Amino acid sequence: MALKVLITGVTGYIGGSVLSTLLDSRQLSKPEISISVLLRGEEKAKLYEAKGLKTFLFNSLDETGLLREVARQHDTAIHTASGFHTSSAIALIRGLADRAKETGNPVHYIHIPGTSNLADQPITGAHQEAEPRKAREELQVYAQRTTDIEVVETGLAQGVKTTIIMSPTIYGVGTGLGNRLSIQVPTIMKASLKSGAVDVVGEGKAEWDFVHIMGLADLYELVIYRVVKGEEVPSGERGILFSGTGRYSWIEMSRGITSAGEVLFVELGFASNSRTNSEVGRELGWQPQKTKEDFKNHFLEEAGLIVAAELSVDSA
Repeated sequence: MALKVLITGVTGYIGGSVLSTLLDSRQLSKPEISISVLLRGEEKAKLYEAKGLKTFLFNSLDETGLLREVARQHDTAIHTASGFHTSSAIALIRGLADRAKETGNPVHYIHIPGTSNLADQPITGAHQEAEPRKAREELQVYAQRTTDIEVVETGLAQGVKTTIIMSPTIYGVGTGLGNRLSIQVPTIMKASLKSGAVDVVGEGKAEWDFVHIMGLADLYELVIYRVVKGEEVPSGERGILFSGTGRYSWIEMSRGITSAGEVLFVELGFASNSRTNSEVGRELGWQPQKTKEDFKNHFLEEAGLIVAAELSVDSA
């Protein structure tokens, strides 16, 4: 029987790319996996139904009763719609627990946060990079980290295997039907178009990791493949997979953008250190193909898309 997989956020950058990767997968065949998507709007639903996907409509992630019922009809849920909406994550996990009770089969929840959860605050000096997550959360509530902790604890309490794929800066053009651009690089590019300069917070020496969107999608594919085959996937307290494939400084990013033509949020997202090692994913067999040279060279491609989008808005 096919593994029934639910994916949220398929009109977004990550969810759309993960979906297209699974649909085009050479490792997973149709008899092995059946994919459903959760999305807003009947017109959008038609696009995905045309690809042979089952669709579920919703209006808000706050509809926890609906989310639980939809998850109950699946063996695995990939929640890419939000990394910081705690109640929706809990609802999906509880729905999977209901499924497990009904079928007796194992279930799995895959969550998508970012590594700003682990970032220090080098400008204000408020927090250091290596602080334990729970200890940090007690001192400074951060929605994305709050959700991560709840995901692990709810999964353990409900008997649902949870795997958190924690990503750094994601770059490259996505392959989904909806949004195909990331957050950090396009955000800086849009700001520079308006101000006429690429700004750097502080000295720009702090470092983050990066991963190409298709390398990240390949990691999701690998995790799903292992779930389908009944192979071990790290879960619970051990189920945190980092996906960085290289490292950059913020000044390097700003220079790359230049060559191509709220306080807490800014510090954590654009000036902090957030460095990880992705050994667990590689031990599972993940072999990302993109290198730091690809990261350095991607700015021009995204800049063209950003400029085209901004021009279309101005002329509208």
